[in-house]
Amino acid sequence: MPRSLRIAIVGAGPAGIYAADALLKSEAAAEPGVSIDLFERMPAPFGLIRYGVAPDHPRIKGIITALHQVLDKPQIRLFGNVDYPSDIGLDDLREFYDAVIFSTGADADRALDIPGIGLDGSYGAADFVSWYDGHPDVPRTWPLEAEKVAVLGVGNVALDVARILAKTADELLPTEIPPNVYDGLAANKALEVHVFGRRGPAQAKFSPMELRELDHSPTIEVIVDPEDIDYDEGSIATRRANKQADMVAKTLENWAIRDVGNRPHKLFLHFFESPTEVVGEDGRVTGLRTERTRLDGTGNVTGTGEFRTWDVQSVYRAVGYLSDELPKLPFDFVSGTVPHEGGRVIEGGEHLRSTYVTGWIKRGPVGLIGHTKGDANETVANLLDDHGNGRLHAPAAPDEEAIVAFLEGKGVSYTTWEGWHRLDEAERALGEAEGRERVKIVSREGMLRASGA
Repeated sequence: MPRSLRIAIVGAGPAGIYAADALLKSEAAAEPGVSIDLFERMPAPFGLIRYGVAPDHPRIKGIITALHQVLDKPQIRLFGNVDYPSDIGLDDLREFYDAVIFSTGADADRALDIPGIGLDGSYGAADFVSWYDGHPDVPRTWPLEAEKVAVLGVGNVALDVARILAKTADELLPTEIPPNVYDGLAANKALEVHVFGRRGPAQAKFSPMELRELDHSPTIEVIVDPEDIDYDEGSIATRRANKQADMVAKTLENWAIRDVGNRPHKLFLHFFESPTEVVGEDGRVTGLRTERTRLDGTGNVTGTGEFRTWDVQSVYRAVGYLSDELPKLPFDFVSGTVPHEGGRVIEGGEHLRSTYVTGWIKRGPVGLIGHTKGDANETVANLLDDHGNGRLHAPAAPDEEAIVAFLEGKGVSYTTWEGWHRLDEAERALGEAEGRERVKIVSREGMLRASGA
């Protein structure tokens, strides 16, 4: 009797869980059957949903409900708090599984090569997001001394960073933020937040809903300079072809023509300002220098030679995420992705046998969470094609208990899906005591203890 197809997925965020779901919906799941083990370096699953989505976005966090339904399936096991490659490497995975899918995402900041970017008070957005989302592996405190702050970038991460910096701690208290984040935000001195984009309103990468949410806070006055509302032929073509871009532009236009109100925190959205230098004194940020740009007819911009120095005391760059290199896999350091063809990992022009990628490690950190479903479907289809044509290798120890013995033999304190339910209950109990839905447990030790690892 043929045994079940054994698949390892490294990374239990949306991309990895969507891949597991695609496997379970395939013909192979019926005959000969599929058995899937998800490995996650954090003690809890859900990746970007738990540690990358702002706490005041419960609608997006609602995706967890759908992911729960996948992980509840009996063919899937979760091994949390297991790090690739220190706890388990590629050679180990090949010993236990027919194929391995890497879905490790991206959680580092892409570099911005301008003078002064390394000054004290200059931060990467990803680090700040990890702090306010209660990531266990970052410091518990964050310096929020600046009264005027710059955020570089015009994507949703930049909006998240700007909004969290501009909101009051009490506005965020009903969310799941842990006590250390509340205390840090309560001491935040920011009164002005300036968001900078080098191109125009039509080129902004905001989602329309995320942009409009900026204006919902009773403490944030969103301000757009009417001079920044400008379009060329390329911009007009973008608006006609892209409904979201058109909605974003209309929202910005409406904000540009209204009177400025008196809400206490000002959030400025600046366009056609290209950052050229983070200005400093005695090793600390004292300003941001930008060059005014203008549209060139195609939707791109050129510099005008007009420079301005903005009075800010800290700078956050939100210019994109970058994936970490995965040992034993080829890596493109420019794109921050693993070279592949349809999800098949490619090394030296050949498919690295039984090895696949999906999600941001496959295509880069672009698009919304739902876009990873298409990635997963493509990767899984090619994996199953390789299986059907005998191109997968045969693992030496495919028995389901072999991996358990391996991890326990190494002394790895791993968490399980049942452990997640215990952690979930513990966080909800902390929240109930304060009249909130949940309070996130931050420390790795606390998470492991609550999970019963």
